[in-house]
Amino acid sequence: MASIIKANQLQDFGGNSIITSDGAGTITLSSGMNTAVAAGTNNTPAFSVKQSSAQTGIANNTQTIVTFDTEEFDTDNAFASNKFTVPSGEAGKYFFCATLIFLSSADWEAGSLGIYKNGTILDVGYGRNFYYNTWKIATVADLAVSDYIELKCYQNSGGSLNLGAGRDNVNFQGFKLIG
Repeated sequence: MASIIKANQLQDFGGNSIITSDGAGTITLSSGMNTAVAAGTNNTPAFSVKQSSAQTGIANNTQTIVTFDTEEFDTDNAFASNKFTVPSGEAGKYFFCATLIFLSSADWEAGSLGIYKNGTILDVGYGRNFYYNTWKIATVADLAVSDYIELKCYQNSGGSLNLGAGRDNVNFQGFKLIG
């Protein structure tokens, strides 16, 4: 059985108005409620980028910045020049994840994919290549305004390698966590 409660004002235990209604279906939230709702309604800034063509010439024994030529989305125009930079007013905790595949049919020693904050390693995923092995990484970072995040890869095959192209081979995503 359904019930109907009619009221023009909802108050907390201290008598403070939380929600008011004008009787015509328009509600007004208190300033505290507006702040809470605005802060918790989305996970932006957010971005997703990929390589649509292979990145070639990844040098042996060298940390190399992973480049991206296609933005799938970038809600705050915060991804540019192969890095995400925290926009003004958007400091907080962020989630980042990435995938990378080296194109090589040879068996070689090791490789890595790292997430870097302001040029310093934040998190890294290591692996040993077994014919087109894929590296995946995810991390959470506490970021201030103007901090930037970028990806770097490493390989020691003994020669130069290429990265695979396409959404499934080389991609990078991130978004601000709610709360």
